Amino acid sequence: MKVVATVGLPGSGKSVFEDVAEELDVPVVSMGDVIRREVSRRGLERTDENMGRVAVELREEEGDAAVAERCVDLVRDAVEESESDVVLVDGVRGQAEVERFRDEFGDDLEVVAIEVPFDVRLERLRERAREDDMSSEEELRRRDERERGYGLGEAMEEADIRVENLGTINEFKEVVRGILQDGGR
Repeated sequence: MKVVATVGLPGSGKSVFEDVAEELDVPVVSMGDVIRREVSRRGLERTDENMGRVAVELREEEGDAAVAERCVDLVRDAVEESESDVVLVDGVRGQAEVERFRDEFGDDLEVVAIEVPFDVRLERLRERAREDDMSSEEELRRRDERERGYGLGEAMEEADIRVENLGTINEFKEVVRGILQDGGR
């Protein structure tokens, strides 16, 4: 089994990575979905503000690896329910989460950092228009700052694989296919 975990700022291409995984029948565990479920469980609207507040509260209440901790069993379940020898964990936000996954999966974990300049990410988020996305420069800067506060920068620096997502979506998809089909190596 290989666990491929993506880390990147909003709009970097993590969702595209997830789409390619699904096309290849690679099971996906979305850390963002864990937060979205918690937001809904608390009866809150799925806004960027609520998502951020709940993510911070979970980490304050349960530790910096709280979301990763909630994902460990989901990864194991995905392996059991799938024919794939690769599982994608979408959206690692900090080094504590990487460390929790490394403790659990050891050398089977490959962390992929997706790097994209701010202006390119902003444009992609405006085009995507998901309910919890931000569309202004100020909102994206605030979100970047929040996510860097989780340790995202350190997780990106320590990643096993670095991908610059500056070309076309099809070029990026080819890179992703290569990573997933090679078991993350």
